[in-house]
Amino acid sequence: MSRKPTNDVPPEILNQDDDEEVVSLESSSDVEFDLAAHPGSVKRGTEIIQHFWKTLPNAPGVYRMFDGKGDVLYVGKARNLKARVGSYTRGQGHSNRIARMIAETSAMEFVTTATETEALLLEANLIKQLRPRYNVLLRDDKSLPYILLTGDHEAPQLVKHRGARKRKGDYYGPFASVWAVNRTINALQRAFLLRSCNDSYYDNRTRPCLLFQIKRCSGPCTQEIPLEDYAQLAEQARGFLSGKSNAVKARITEEMQEASEALEFERAARCRDRLAALSAIQGVQGVNTQSVEEADVFAIDEQAGQFCVEVFFFRNWQNWGNRAYFPKADKSISREEVLTSFLAQFYDDKPAPRVVLLSHEIEDAELMGAALSTRAAARVEIHTPQRGERRQLIEYVLRNAREALGRRLADTASQQKLLVSLGQAFALKAAPKRVEVYDNSHIMGTNAVGAMIVAGANGFMKQHYRTFNMKSEDLKPGDDYGMMREMLHRRFARLVKEEPRAVAAAGEGDAQLPAIERDAGADDSFPAWPDLVLIDGGLGQLQAARQALAEIGVTEDDVSLIGIAKGRDRDAGRETFFKPGQPAFKLPPRDPALYFVQRLRDEAHRFAIGAHRAKRKRELVKNPLDEIAGIGPTRKRALLHHFGTVKAIQRAGLEDLVKAPGVNAATARAVYDFFNERS
Repeated sequence: MSRKPTNDVPPEILNQDDDEEVVSLESSSDVEFDLAAHPGSVKRGTEIIQHFWKTLPNAPGVYRMFDGKGDVLYVGKARNLKARVGSYTRGQGHSNRIARMIAETSAMEFVTTATETEALLLEANLIKQLRPRYNVLLRDDKSLPYILLTGDHEAPQLVKHRGARKRKGDYYGPFASVWAVNRTINALQRAFLLRSCNDSYYDNRTRPCLLFQIKRCSGPCTQEIPLEDYAQLAEQARGFLSGKSNAVKARITEEMQEASEALEFERAARCRDRLAALSAIQGVQGVNTQSVEEADVFAIDEQAGQFCVEVFFFRNWQNWGNRAYFPKADKSISREEVLTSFLAQFYDDKPAPRVVLLSHEIEDAELMGAALSTRAAARVEIHTPQRGERRQLIEYVLRNAREALGRRLADTASQQKLLVSLGQAFALKAAPKRVEVYDNSHIMGTNAVGAMIVAGANGFMKQHYRTFNMKSEDLKPGDDYGMMREMLHRRFARLVKEEPRAVAAAGEGDAQLPAIERDAGADDSFPAWPDLVLIDGGLGQLQAARQALAEIGVTEDDVSLIGIAKGRDRDAGRETFFKPGQPAFKLPPRDPALYFVQRLRDEAHRFAIGAHRAKRKRELVKNPLDEIAGIGPTRKRALLHHFGTVKAIQRAGLEDLVKAPGVNAATARAVYDFFNERS
């Protein structure tokens, strides 16, 4: 998010000479920065901060630091804004990271809060939203899955859920992965026989489905079980997931005994199977512990300037999985500070459990606990165990963090070697940091979709993948060249607008360097501009891509283009490569770069075909009512419930449409005119 701050800075400060020495980004972060040796931009930044500091209150709040372009550099919270911001103006004792941040600061903005707890919560929210360069960033911010037992239907549904909690019901989790959720739901179905079908499927059943036959559902849709008895099963499931597992198992055991004594052996066998399913849920654990009923366990490790936070989730005495996170943070930041910022962002969109266990003591543990308690509406305790079983658990999680970070560093090194070999194979100025691959997919021109995949030193960067629905009216069905031209034009036109590459604004010496080398030391974050673009196609697709980039003003010095043509029999290993200004060439059959290119191309194929199939599926199930203006989900549902099918609606007269519940005269006229004009 980029915006110009509203605070005014005196022009005599902003207009100081900017040609003085700027702090190098490659300088060591653990050596104190000497302000006297670099008085230029650092001095100006300090004076700008002093200008805002003079009018600050002695109150808690959040401050933001902006650079000259209006981008947020840093978001911080303070118990006392005046004292905290004043620490940036002391002129000495700053680390390189702080000195660089001060040097780039051109403006500041402030928000005062009633308490420091509110400031902490606001800070976490702004960091996740703005992603400032100098903050610790939680990069893997994908929402965690939960189990939802719905509360808006006569027969509660048991499903996995991810995202906003808008639907009424009880949510249990989080789980570390969808696999863990599916495994647990599978066992819960055997234990409590709750339905997993959606409401529409439930309402239209006339006989039990296969899940009833294999004893995974009790069949409430066709009254195979009275709704009162089904409600008791749902209540037992709530109790089990809420931590009352022993009480639930005791009731089922008692019911099994009663059935056995009454010679109802089939009912007793069902109870026996349910008990076995519950035991399976509690028995499948990666860590067995008797001291943790409900807790999240965090352990942080640091190697080679990179951090890993391993998280284990425990609920109802059960291990619900673990996940490794790799937050982005400067290597000068301590593990405790990284862990503090990580916790605030991690729980920004999810409630915390009653206990949070940490491998390292954090400075603001009480404040963090108060903030998490406010968000969770229950008391949250934060502990750093020093002995006993909980300490052994911390050591186990910490060992997993070390191993996960070691694997990531090894994978990154291997991926970097492949990028180096790719740069050498295609005679690039340097190893590419960002590689983009483009492909398209269609069937005889229908449901055409373009796809872009992205790879870097950390492998496939799926958060940067994009699909393109072809919009050009001049595009003929099946025109692969036109599709490639439109896709590249849209991608780079937006890139030039949002992330302009100011080649002309570079210094006298820098102007002679290729774009790849100019940006090499600018930032360690993933670049927005690709260094290498691979086009899945031969010379024709390559020429179309070149034409699209030329129309935007992107030159071959900015982006290297390579076309990949499949072999005669479309066999892997026989690809022909096309590079502008050079004759076609092949790579040696066992070249690692060739295998890497094949992986990239196959991933682009997979993504493009998947996007095409999804679009084709949407078209197949598309409802004509969706095309009528003013017909929303409620009226569409009313029409379908009244007439049964779309064909019946299409054949209905105007008088019949008016009689449908929830449909007024104007809506009936719109529906009638739509189908009669089409026919």
